[in-house]
Amino acid sequence: MPMHPHAKPNFRNLFWYPFKITLITALRTFPFFGKWLGKRLDWGYHNSEHPEFLDAGSKARASKTSEFNDISVQTFAPDRVTSDLFPTLWKPQTVQYPYERLEEMEPWLFVPGNYNGRIGVIWETCTACKLCVTACPNDCLHMTTELRVDVLDGADGEHGGMGGELEVGGHAATLLPEVAATLEDFNHVTAHTDTPNEWRFGEVLDLSGSTATVRWNDSGEEAVLEQSDLRVADDQIVSGRIDLGRCMFCGLCMEACGFTSFFMTNEYDGMSGFSRQELWFDASRTRVLPSLHQEAVDTELAKRATKERTKRAKKAAKAAAAATENKAEELSLIHI
Repeated sequence: MPMHPHAKPNFRNLFWYPFKITLITALRTFPFFGKWLGKRLDWGYHNSEHPEFLDAGSKARASKTSEFNDISVQTFAPDRVTSDLFPTLWKPQTVQYPYERLEEMEPWLFVPGNYNGRIGVIWETCTACKLCVTACPNDCLHMTTELRVDVLDGADGEHGGMGGELEVGGHAATLLPEVAATLEDFNHVTAHTDTPNEWRFGEVLDLSGSTATVRWNDSGEEAVLEQSDLRVADDQIVSGRIDLGRCMFCGLCMEACGFTSFFMTNEYDGMSGFSRQELWFDASRTRVLPSLHQEAVDTELAKRATKERTKRAKKAAKAAAAATENKAEELSLIHI
């Protein structure tokens, strides 16, 4: 898994930034330095350009006591606030987690490379063997299905054409280029959101020549596209849910997986919620992009392509044998 950018044990993260931020914090605490060097000292520190996090209700309550403490003249950052008496004097403030996170504001933060954080899964290589489910001591993992493009259906190059075929009444998907472009910069460790889905799904209504009529699931609108622009999708592809409220991050699921599908990421945040239901992570939240472990995906793709070629060869041989047998029967009837 990719390491958190602030987890690498280098000179910057272990010495320079802790020293720099500690010095700036000490200097900025004094009004004299804050007055003359405030603009320079608070640049880039603790996300001083953080968007206003006071909601309308908080502002309304504060306005009632504005004669004693006018917050409009103060500057707010996630972890500190200016004093109403000395605007250049900052004082610590509790971080309003999970609304604010210090992840990008603590450059010295060190996360060990072998830290077991949020579970990440390459669902494209999962075979639903359920070894992870069996190994989990807390019964956190539950297998299910979802609508997705199979790794074989989305393959190009030497393995292209080994997937299924479009069928009326079946599912299809088209690639969203604008979303696919964002995946290159998507970082699972710091995103704290679902992995963007680069596919748009729909139901195949009609196949005519080289075109297909599709009704999109998200809008209900119909469109006619070239069949070459569509990929076969299936709503019975293996998927799963993880109950992080029960997970103890032991990593046994990762060790039990024989297909390198499970990983323990370095993500230490983004695993909270206001109810136990929010701690159930669907495949969209645990999904790891195949590009991060392309070797494992390519290996699984080669296995499935080989299996499909063998299946098609046997089917073709069986059909040829049946045709030969039928032809022999016809010839025997003619002779009779």
